[in-house]
Amino acid sequence: MELMKGKKGIIFGVSNTHGIAYGIAKQLFDEGADIAFTYAGEAMEKRVKPIAESMNAKLIMSCDVTKEEEVEAVFKECEKIYGKLDFVVHAVAFAPKEDLMGRFVDTSKEGWDIALGVSAYSLVTVCRHAEPIMNEGSSIFALTYLGSVLSVPSYNVMGVAKAALESAMRFLAVDLGSKGIRVNCLSSGPVKTLASMGISGFSKMLKAATLRAPMKRNVSLEDVGRAGLYLASDLSSGTTGEVIYCDCGCHSAYASSEEMDILSKAE
Repeated sequence: MELMKGKKGIIFGVSNTHGIAYGIAKQLFDEGADIAFTYAGEAMEKRVKPIAESMNAKLIMSCDVTKEEEVEAVFKECEKIYGKLDFVVHAVAFAPKEDLMGRFVDTSKEGWDIALGVSAYSLVTVCRHAEPIMNEGSSIFALTYLGSVLSVPSYNVMGVAKAALESAMRFLAVDLGSKGIRVNCLSSGPVKTLASMGISGFSKMLKAATLRAPMKRNVSLEDVGRAGLYLASDLSSGTTGEVIYCDCGCHSAYASSEEMDILSKAE
């Protein structure tokens, strides 16, 4: 039996077939979900439309999540086509490249505002307009990363944005919980995607995660997709206000034995 059969929802942030959002979308679709997709402007349409069409999407819309009227328009269209929704996936994040390089202390005010607006406040906007058309027992979740609670080289202002996202998620979980709507975050380990490759030193982040993780490997898109399936489905019916980690245990380890050996030799 398909886990998501009869379930309808929308994913904000799928951009290509190598990203985490796509990994989640594929798992949901394979389990029978009816998925709507948004894309950020005309430049992304040519990438997202073929993916959406391959999953038989009834709705494919442009949406700038920093514009309230565009988010509102998306959910009004969802209501026309689907009636009520069962899941919403927030996979949107952005920071100017220059603010992901160098020292965090040099973060520009403009870069700060952009990163927190796109990556964190947009979840509030999405929840506000999703709430009226969400079924009882439905799920909203956003993608985050370990840089929200630890300083990760070159993650800089995005780490602050993810921390704000996780905090917002907890307040939203309280606001929407009485209506039976769950709100959570999914914290993935580093995955080689087009977006992540724009982070300076990302290849080192991958190696460091492999060393530190108890499972001695990095997560795959399939791993993260299954975690997303859990959060979107009724399997997580009692889970809200949580950050669910899917990083092969990397977040739980102070350092691996290999790292400790390296540090001891450096003394």
